[in-house]
Amino acid sequence: MIWEIKIYRLTIISFIIPLIIVLITGIITTPLALKDFQKLFDYDKKSSLYFWTFIQSTVSWGFILCSALMFSNFYFASSDIKTKTYNIVKRSSLAGGKHQREKRKPTFRIDYNGSQKELVFSNKYYDNMNEYKNVELKIKEGFLGFDILIGQKLE
Repeated sequence: MIWEIKIYRLTIISFIIPLIIVLITGIITTPLALKDFQKLFDYDKKSSLYFWTFIQSTVSWGFILCSALMFSNFYFASSDIKTKTYNIVKRSSLAGGKHQREKRKPTFRIDYNGSQKELVFSNKYYDNMNEYKNVELKIKEGFLGFDILIGQKLE
């Protein structure tokens, strides 16, 4: 799950697309798992049976398929790297990791071809985060057509 989040942060994709993949996979696999759930669990209400079967199918099969698609886009990407510069639209920050909450990480939002993308940088950029105006991105096209961030530099 952690590598899925890392790959998602490096992939320029709307969160709606993985969400739709997960939900549609859950809808398709629910009828397939329903018979097994009926054998394993005794529910008073059929609605509870359908609900928990859908949740289990969505979480397991939905995220497995979504991860497989994101990994294939990332690892089978083209080797052509393009460099582009984008204006920073919004600034914010995230708390640091465990035992380092005070070391905040700056986040910058850019307008990437009509959609917003949030970029997370190291905490060493936090003190001067308001001075940066642009972000230079090194990008390559993923296997499924979603761009992948190879490098990012604040300007």
